[in-house]
Amino acid sequence: MAFHHVAYSTKDLEATRHFYEDLFGFPLVNTEFHEHEEGWIKHVFFDTGNGQCIAFFAFDNVGERSDWATDVNDSLGVPVWVNHAAFEATEEMQQQIGERMAAEGIEATMERDHGWCHSVYYLDPNQVLVELCRDTPGMPTDETEAARVMAAPVRKRA
Repeated sequence: MAFHHVAYSTKDLEATRHFYEDLFGFPLVNTEFHEHEEGWIKHVFFDTGNGQCIAFFAFDNVGERSDWATDVNDSLGVPVWVNHAAFEATEEMQQQIGERMAAEGIEATMERDHGWCHSVYYLDPNQVLVELCRDTPGMPTDETEAARVMAAPVRKRA
């Protein structure tokens, strides 16, 4: 079973559309509009490939706090790399997107060689970290070892 879509919030729908459609190359494929009591909701979907999407909610007066934020990491008090969306990419895609970003004055937030993949990360207009992940040669899979390491005790620092 694969993801159908992952959704985040946005305060600037046009900046979000520009980032994902014009710079990342993910076409806008669906927008839903709903009136909601005294407010409204727009839910937009960008096709990331294979029928899967990244989606965003723009809204007003639907129960949000006045100080709501879109920056899923900073507002939670965790490092910028913790919560993010990773998209499968080729070296050519990483290069083309990087060129479009540079033309807009947007620099990569970070770039990492993880051994099994090479990743380039950008912050979108909502301060959501997105990753372009190129397999080199790909994620090692060993269910037994994965379960062993996950269950291993971790020493807590004082």
